[in-house]
Amino acid sequence: MASSKTPRAAARKTPAAKAAATKTTAAGSAAAGGAAGTPATGATAAKKTTAAKKTVAKKATATKKTTAAKKTTAAKKTTAASGKAVTTKRTAAAGRKSAAGVKPVADSAAKAPAASAVKPESRVALVRRARRINRELAEVYPYAHPELDFLNPFQLLVATVLSAQTTDLRVNQTTPALFARYPAPEDMAAAVPEELEELIRPTGFFRAKAKSLIGLSKALRDDFGGEVPGRLKDLVTLPGVGRKTAFVVLGNAFGVPGITVDTHFMRLARRWRWTAQEDPVKIEAEVAEIFPKSEWTMLSHRVIFHGRRICHARKPACGACPITHLCPSYGEGETDPEKAKKLLKYEMGGFPGQRLNPPPDYPGKPAPPLGAG
Repeated sequence: MASSKTPRAAARKTPAAKAAATKTTAAGSAAAGGAAGTPATGATAAKKTTAAKKTVAKKATATKKTTAAKKTTAAKKTTAASGKAVTTKRTAAAGRKSAAGVKPVADSAAKAPAASAVKPESRVALVRRARRINRELAEVYPYAHPELDFLNPFQLLVATVLSAQTTDLRVNQTTPALFARYPAPEDMAAAVPEELEELIRPTGFFRAKAKSLIGLSKALRDDFGGEVPGRLKDLVTLPGVGRKTAFVVLGNAFGVPGITVDTHFMRLARRWRWTAQEDPVKIEAEVAEIFPKSEWTMLSHRVIFHGRRICHARKPACGACPITHLCPSYGEGETDPEKAKKLLKYEMGGFPGQRLNPPPDYPGKPAPPLGAG
């Protein structure tokens, strides 16, 4: 009885039930087939997945770059606006200070690069450069000499005292008549002040100078037997005689080395960075440490020669200077060679020198006497 019912139950299935059963079987087959799959179908799916990932990554990168660019642009705009605001404030502040009569102070940040670019010169380098300047000046002025006319120590002493605040040329034009009238210390010690003043009037400050000349002449007569002493400590005791005058006399009348620090020497020593001092005694001491003692007298002549002929106080002839490669102050004067040549003086410019009776090896023309034009 059981076996006969089973076929009948199967036979009684409806078409809908049959369709559902068919679908279930097909789904199972499809799932099984998908699980096994073919190689071609798996590779294609993997490629598509990788491409999709790359696309997503590219989009993310592009988004990040765009965001960063926007932030950078915004930051630049903010910085520019801040800079403009600061500049505007500084300009306004400077304008207010100027209006109030106060000189605006430059931005320290702008000055910093220039200050740091200057490398200080070592002591060894300074000494080498200074001594090289002296050697090259010796080649330029082999005839350097004292530019005062004199025949003996007394005449040199008197001429040096008269040279204060005037030129050696003016002194040389004045002393011939002076020494003709007062040839020795005893004669000048007995001079009538008014008569002496009249003779030395062309040199300027004639009253003060006449007093000094009479005073030093009396001291020579009374304390030194009418002779000019050859020691520094004695010379500086004479009226009107300082270290500069004493070194001129010692170096050129007695052969005792000394540095003559006159206005020319002071100017050039500072321009060449040999010293930063303003006091003549301090300048003398610092320069003396740079050069050997045997060079002191001739160094003085060469520096003074150069200061009078080329390296002038107001208009240095930089363009005609033979030692510009050693000068840290090059450019303070005229640098154009043709214009600089017109600034040269005495024999360097083709003009007479300061001495009426120059040494035999002097290359220039003798100076004319007083009143000769």
